[in-house]
Amino acid sequence: MENDTFGMFDKGLDFGIFDQEKPQKTEKTETKEKRRTVACLELSLKYLYKRAHSETQLLDCFKDGFFDPKEGQCYNFITGGDVDALSYLKLILRKQTLNHCLLSTWCMAAEDILQVFEWVKEKKILKLDLYLGEIFPNQYKIEYKMVKDFYIENKELGRFAVFKNHSKVIAGTGNAFDFGCQTSANVNTNPRTENGCITIDKGLYNFYKEYFDGIKSFEK
Repeated sequence: MENDTFGMFDKGLDFGIFDQEKPQKTEKTETKEKRRTVACLELSLKYLYKRAHSETQLLDCFKDGFFDPKEGQCYNFITGGDVDALSYLKLILRKQTLNHCLLSTWCMAAEDILQVFEWVKEKKILKLDLYLGEIFPNQYKIEYKMVKDFYIENKELGRFAVFKNHSKVIAGTGNAFDFGCQTSANVNTNPRTENGCITIDKGLYNFYKEYFDGIKSFEK
């Protein structure tokens, strides 16, 4: 299996032009922050600017900005606070529609939830299984309601499960290739230095799918 490693470092970009919020806290203190009180209905310009920059940074790692996935290749990344977890999924969606995608994260921000569901509505993801941490229903109540309502409205979409989960995994299958992706980042909009790895391999996709298919959710 070939292994390509990419290093990306923030070269002085001032994220203050996009976001004046305080620096992101650790996961333990993060749960004490004030939560949203209303659902997210549309993506803000600030969010779109951040996503565009994050995706561009990821593409810049490849020769001529061109991602050419091939079976058996493994791409490793270390990022300098300028790439978020969803950019890895967007990289895949640039190459193919996903017949199935599983996404596992400890927590998710509201605008990231909305972005993923927009990809579903645009038929870029045909089936989505979403796996969340046990804190999600009680500490992310608005975000949890967004997820639950969407799955109620789209009964054929797949499943969402809540369990003692701290894994950050994205895996999927399309007509062109299958893949598995591990990152150190939760799905959030405030990126920090993180590591990530995309492997183009059907066996890895099947490995994750088999495991997560067996998860029993706390939510009925």
